[in-house]
Amino acid sequence: MTEPNGQRAEPREDSTQAAEQDPHKKARIHRAKKPLIETAPAAAPQMPRRPRGRKRLRRRWLFNALTATFLVLAVAVSAFAVSMYTYYTSTIRANLESRAQTAAGMFRNYTQANYLAAARQFINQFEDKTTIEVQFITTASRVLMSSNMDISGAFADTPDVKSAIGQQRVEPFLGQDISTGDDIVAASAPVIYNGSVVGVVRFITSLRLVEQQMLQIVVVSLAFSVLILLGVALIANYFIQSVLDPVTRVTETAKRIAAGSYGVQMETHSSDELGELVEAINDMSIKIDQAERTQSEFISSVSHELRTPLTAISGWAETLYNGEVKNAADVKKGMSIIVSEAQRLTNMVEELLEFSRMETGRFNLSVEPIDLQAELEDAVYTYREFFRRKGLELQYTPCPEELPIINGDPERLRQVFCNLLDNADKHGGSGGLIEVSVVREQEDAVIRIRDHGPGVPEDELPYIKYKFYKGSSKARGSGIGLAVCEEIVTAHNGTLTITNAEGGGCLVSMRFPLHEESV
Repeated sequence: MTEPNGQRAEPREDSTQAAEQDPHKKARIHRAKKPLIETAPAAAPQMPRRPRGRKRLRRRWLFNALTATFLVLAVAVSAFAVSMYTYYTSTIRANLESRAQTAAGMFRNYTQANYLAAARQFINQFEDKTTIEVQFITTASRVLMSSNMDISGAFADTPDVKSAIGQQRVEPFLGQDISTGDDIVAASAPVIYNGSVVGVVRFITSLRLVEQQMLQIVVVSLAFSVLILLGVALIANYFIQSVLDPVTRVTETAKRIAAGSYGVQMETHSSDELGELVEAINDMSIKIDQAERTQSEFISSVSHELRTPLTAISGWAETLYNGEVKNAADVKKGMSIIVSEAQRLTNMVEELLEFSRMETGRFNLSVEPIDLQAELEDAVYTYREFFRRKGLELQYTPCPEELPIINGDPERLRQVFCNLLDNADKHGGSGGLIEVSVVREQEDAVIRIRDHGPGVPEDELPYIKYKFYKGSSKARGSGIGLAVCEEIVTAHNGTLTITNAEGGGCLVSMRFPLHEESV
């Protein structure tokens, strides 16, 4: 290798020795000495994931539905059986009380001798002997005569007989026959002669037939209940299927989205809550896809934007360092380019920092009383000379009336005005004219900045204020300037709108309320 004076350079010393004079080089050498292949740390053992299927949900759903239905049917059948049994027993009891009272009334006018003959005749002529037993009982509770000849002479000391003898009233009885073990219903009525109880007429019937009928009713009810359970199971299974199938499709689509298939869409088969869920998933998928594309475009754009000034700075710095430029004017030009590109890098980093503060909620304002029109005029005067050197005309129309003082952050507002004027130069400078005006409309101050360039494509207007969005513009920039501007304007309780102006060009309007006492 030859030195600039033409002499051959001596061989360089070991890079380690050179690195001792430069700590940055030393660090790079230490990093280079690391082994090319490093052993990756052993991955922590993962717990086996329990399979998640819709069968468990189906079983749980069916179990809950059938359990609830079974409980309802059990309560219904039980209540129906109890009510039917109560109805039958109360009907039988009322019938027996009526029969006993009628029969006792028939024997009130009979003497002792006639009473026995009439009782025997009544028993012989009684037509319901097969289902109802008739007893004539003495005041000593002994069965004097019965349609069931086997128990004549026995004692009947049940509460109904005692009440008929002691209280002279018709008394029913529901209990168990000690001799047969059957459940019975009985009714006893006193036979009164000359104001005294001379006997008791008692009608008794077994509830065996009633219980058999109740058993049949319960069996039939249970059969119907089983049919109802089967019907509920079929209906629930169909309903579960109609719910789980869309949920399964949504789950599979969500897994695909989580795996990176952004933008995938599902068909909407209904307009109910599941349909709304599908539409929400589709919308989320589209937005994630857009965000992913925008982020990729942003990274590519920022990489390009950073590489361009860095290349210029590195090239001119290396050129000046090597002494290849001898002309003082060229040296000055090179240094000017380095300063300009460094300023561009600084501005880009500032925009990225602003974006980071917006995303993390650390975007704050230093609020103080300000003159909004004065802040705008400072930005206009700053850019007017700059535009003049580029051959652009900047026309400013102040407000014809004095605007009241508002609360705001002057640095942030000036940042907005400068950013919008810079955008007007980048995207609309080809028109040769930029117009700035401020007017008062009712209780708002409205600032408008218009260029006479090609304007914004209509399909890009809804997205132009999105973070990282650059659309079809080829102008250099990070794509977050307008997002930062809108954030600042919104923090001042204002609005920022971007439209295409009549006759061509882009029109940016900012509206700030004048009646707000604080921001």
